[in-house]
Amino acid sequence: MDEACSHLGVRPQTVYAYVSRGKIEVMSDPADTRRSLYRAEDVATLARRKQAGRKHETLAANTLFGAEPSIPTAISTFVRERLYYRGHDAVTLAGSATLEEAANLLWEAAQPVDFSSSARVGQPGRVAAFKALAELAATGHSTHGRMTRVLHGEGQRLVGLLANAFGAQPGTQPLHMRLARGWGQPAVAELLRTAMVLLLDHELTSSAFASRIAASTGASLPACLLSGLTTLSGPLHGDASGRVKALFSELDRQGEDEVLAHHLSIGQPLAGFGHHLYPDGDPRATALLSLFDPPPVIARFVEKATRLTGLQPNIDVALAALVTHYDLPDDAAFGMFATARSVGLLAHSLEQLNVGQVIRPRGRYVGKVPERTG
Repeated sequence: MDEACSHLGVRPQTVYAYVSRGKIEVMSDPADTRRSLYRAEDVATLARRKQAGRKHETLAANTLFGAEPSIPTAISTFVRERLYYRGHDAVTLAGSATLEEAANLLWEAAQPVDFSSSARVGQPGRVAAFKALAELAATGHSTHGRMTRVLHGEGQRLVGLLANAFGAQPGTQPLHMRLARGWGQPAVAELLRTAMVLLLDHELTSSAFASRIAASTGASLPACLLSGLTTLSGPLHGDASGRVKALFSELDRQGEDEVLAHHLSIGQPLAGFGHHLYPDGDPRATALLSLFDPPPVIARFVEKATRLTGLQPNIDVALAALVTHYDLPDDAAFGMFATARSVGLLAHSLEQLNVGQVIRPRGRYVGKVPERTG
């Protein structure tokens, strides 16, 4: 480890991050299983890349936009194109765990997590969800000076409230069952459970970063969650399944061949295909799609799109196919995503509280030269 750090000019946690992202291969030392050996060729390749652009402003920009990890986290990571929650394979966990059990793992809660809720809202959907959070954010207490178990209790209530706002039936059942009943499809409860555990967290996403920024200032938990969810709502992030669902609606009108020919002829990327973290295919999508048979037109479209582009369907395709096949509410895909990911966003907020420092990147001014005075 010391030699790799010295060669790259980085700290140990950066080397661990390179390993988790598959940039450095690691194996146990046969002579001492307590030590790890890092592939010299991988370290040398990274060192060469780091020679270019070492000016301060370039380093700052690269760190912010993802060329290097900038915030240590123990919540989730990627190893050889697999997602792990605190060291547990996410796909394996989704095979049996409820969202409550997965939240207990992510939050490291001392007591079982309970998302039961009797809260009632108006018309279900994202308007109700964001409105409820906004009202709580306006009056919520700062996270500073409060014990973790108290914050866990508040987090439970927030997730329960959010689920109800998206249409979950109030009650004490596990959250996936309450959502299935609220959406009038109790038979899909197990699919919703699997999907939401797969969506729990995804390392340092834009929404997780937004929640961490809010948490670093001492903002209330509702404010931290609202910061993350508003960022999640972008079509290039958590609402990407909406773009896929719009694509699927074109299939009903035009057929899969016409839709594919149109997109490919103008070089327009197909929403929901490919993922930069999973070049060989999103394991979350594979796991979810294996549990049900999408409508034939969607299945044909996915097969042809994969063959013609070489890109595998990601989790957004799986969510849109699930919602379409079982005729769930229009906003159900985002509702599942937002409810599940709220657990991860709260985990990031709580983890950030332990840092004790406000996140404040510096701007690199590129505008008009200020006029001199005096």
